[in-house]
Amino acid sequence: MTKRFSPLGLITFFVVLFVVSPLLVIIPTSLTSAKYLSFPPVGFSLQWYAKIFDRPEFVDSFWFSLELAALTAVISTLLGTIAGLALHKYKFPGKGLINGLMLSPLTVPALIIGIAALLFFTRIGLAGTFTGLLLAHTLISIPYVVRLVLTGLSSFDYTLERAAYILGAKPLNVFWDITMPLLKPAIISGMIFAFLTSFDNVTVSLFLVSPTTTTLPMTLFSYMQETLDPLVASVSSVVILLSLAFIIILERGYGLDRLFGSNSHSH
Repeated sequence: MTKRFSPLGLITFFVVLFVVSPLLVIIPTSLTSAKYLSFPPVGFSLQWYAKIFDRPEFVDSFWFSLELAALTAVISTLLGTIAGLALHKYKFPGKGLINGLMLSPLTVPALIIGIAALLFFTRIGLAGTFTGLLLAHTLISIPYVVRLVLTGLSSFDYTLERAAYILGAKPLNVFWDITMPLLKPAIISGMIFAFLTSFDNVTVSLFLVSPTTTTLPMTLFSYMQETLDPLVASVSSVVILLSLAFIIILERGYGLDRLFGSNSHSH
């Protein structure tokens, strides 16, 4: 059977190429032996990766970002899972409004969220603190968890829960032994997305960081204002590869296409 030419396929190819092209430039550039940014790279060397450890601000901000992203992922997963279950299983006044508010950070520009967070946290004394940064990152991460949990619940078989209740199981046992295992792929996927959202964030963090609470992306952003050498490419490559590793895990475990699946109606 002869494959027919598809204009949509051609457009998709160029879109994917456009998205992937930065990776095809940054990673090879980080392997250059020159002392300046060059593409194609001059020679081959891992010196710029080794020099990352000579810059304590990068190492310190990396561990800070890792801690912040891990806490954000845990808190977002707990709150997002509970919210997703409540929105899908129960009927209550204002349910549609709450659902819209929970997912609104996906549609509101990150710049607006950053400015609003700065104004609000300044009033309550949390601007420039770890707590303020954690709350802001949790705010922008929860929608991903909610969305994935709702997607997971769209194919959830509630007859399994009802059967367990009929057999005398307690609500906590039903949740832990039946609901949680079936939702595990969605919950883990939401946690990974929350982690990546926090770890890679620049726009919201820009308004909330301080000298003692600086993330890796912000440290890299500040470094680029003064110097532009292959060290920038090597640090960026580490961030890209780390994010790519989590995305691969997410795709294998759940499937990226299901993230943007339609939410089901409530039972």
